[in-house]
Amino acid sequence: MEWFQALKVACGDDQLIDVGLAARSEDRSFLLLCKEHYVISPQEDASPLARKDYPKPFIFHDGRLVTRPDPMRFLAVFLWFPFGVFLAISRALVGIVFPYKLILPITALNGFRIRIRVPETQKQTDPKSVVESPKTKGTLYVCNHQTLLDPVLLSTAILRRVSAVTYSLSSFSEVISPIPTVRLTRDRFKDREIMRSMLERGDLVVCPEGTTCREQYLLRFSPLFAEIADKIMPVAVRARSSMFYGTTARGYKWLDSPFFLMNPFPWYELNLHDPVSGRPDSKELCYDIANGIQMLIGKTLGFECTNLTRRDKYRMLAGNDGIDQRN
Repeated sequence: MEWFQALKVACGDDQLIDVGLAARSEDRSFLLLCKEHYVISPQEDASPLARKDYPKPFIFHDGRLVTRPDPMRFLAVFLWFPFGVFLAISRALVGIVFPYKLILPITALNGFRIRIRVPETQKQTDPKSVVESPKTKGTLYVCNHQTLLDPVLLSTAILRRVSAVTYSLSSFSEVISPIPTVRLTRDRFKDREIMRSMLERGDLVVCPEGTTCREQYLLRFSPLFAEIADKIMPVAVRARSSMFYGTTARGYKWLDSPFFLMNPFPWYELNLHDPVSGRPDSKELCYDIANGIQMLIGKTLGFECTNLTRRDKYRMLAGNDGIDQRN
């Protein structure tokens, strides 16, 4: 019991350990020095708790690896990494160099699977004239946010260039992006004018969640987009990866797209919907439009709608409001 006496001397006569945990009977003596003590009984048949049995919904999490890095999976990632870097570079070049009509066949050959679903009412319509608002020159596309590639792949799906607005985008991502991107200021009036001016020049993609969510949940949609266009095209987006996540809250944003493109067989699905009327007479109706589009996209994907925001995500995962100067 020399260790017990040494621990007692180290703690002092007036100080106690806050919490003590013990799993075996011979280790329990030190619990006398603890304010709170708990004995853990071994469970030989213990197994991971099923997600449906979690006490709270599992919505936000961070990290690059999709699966738990046990020894065999870690070895697989280690061996794949060099080839994945080469594959990511080649896939990025396809989107930059080739015309839209060739991108889908080429990406299918290198393992990037993209599925596009268009409503029956639009299948016989010229994609260059779909949903053009009478008061604007372009079409406003509103989609949920899965990765930074959402606007790029939407541009590929409709076979024409679109512009995208973002809250935070690294300089590297701006340089390699095959479509124009503009950063929003987080000032409602300035952002509204930015989006209106971009819509006057052509098609615009907006992700009103403001950030990505990996699980099957939709964050709250900002209603700002409903104020700038008469017709709005909702797009339900789903992305899947088997090895690397293409999003992060605490890591480097400029690595998001490269990591997603490094997956052996990345998968994307885009579901285009019939247009929805926008630019209502009252501000309250803008919220109704935003909530309605959120519910429509959630129903299409089988996702649950929430009132959580970008700020909630970053405060939980990174301890900030989502402004990172390391990008």
